[in-house]
Amino acid sequence: MARAQSPRRRLIATLAAWGVALTIFFPVLWMILTSFKTEASAVAMPPQLFTADWTLENYAEVWQRSDYPRFFWNSVFISIGSTLLGLAIAIPAAWSMAFVPGRRTKDLLMWMLSTKMMPAVAVLIPLYLVFQRIGLFDTRLGLILALMLMNLPIIIWMLYTYFKEIPAEILEAARMDGANLWNEIVYVLTPMALPGIASTMLLNIILAWNEAFWTITLTTTKAAPLSAFIASFSAPQGLFYAKLSAASAMAILPILILGWFSQKQLVRGLTFGAVK
Repeated sequence: MARAQSPRRRLIATLAAWGVALTIFFPVLWMILTSFKTEASAVAMPPQLFTADWTLENYAEVWQRSDYPRFFWNSVFISIGSTLLGLAIAIPAAWSMAFVPGRRTKDLLMWMLSTKMMPAVAVLIPLYLVFQRIGLFDTRLGLILALMLMNLPIIIWMLYTYFKEIPAEILEAARMDGANLWNEIVYVLTPMALPGIASTMLLNIILAWNEAFWTITLTTTKAAPLSAFIASFSAPQGLFYAKLSAASAMAILPILILGWFSQKQLVRGLTFGAVK
């Protein structure tokens, strides 16, 4: 039976939660406020959170200097494409590990997870040369494949966790009714794990959208997403913080809107099976 909390304890917990949330959100708030400042106000010392010189010139100049819609649609195609391709590979893989495990299944899962611990720069030169040789450099397809491979261990791990919560007896009953492997995965397993699949998809769209290292390294102009759009506002003359902040705000706005409207689905999926 849960222990009742006193009003004082709830107040302390609420204040602590708000403190942590504001600490995490403060850099984003600072960036948004800086995007409305002049360059002189943005670099003023001591730093000023608010200023009297509010302006929209940074957004106007960022829009005029660059083809924002092209960068935006590149990010959309790359993030959604890499996620869907990853799900197409990860769902059968997670199914086999969850319901037909072998002696080395746990070792395989740990090996896949260990690949995320390797520094990305360790495979930069080989991957760069491979992409140059086979014509995938600065293409949407190349970035879709690269980001899919980078996030595939996370997709498989998340789906494996969700699938393990589904009773195997349900799949056995489907087999007894004559369902083949394809029908079992598509018509039985996938609908039952839909909240987990949806949250996995949303999380990996966010990861792919925010990826900067590979999207900047493996592109130049044609397939450059919004991460390259932000980097284009650093010049040899120096960093123009107000314009960089405006470009960053324009880049993160779509994913912030997506995260805001899908937060319940994300929380539901990420906590799936955590409490029994």
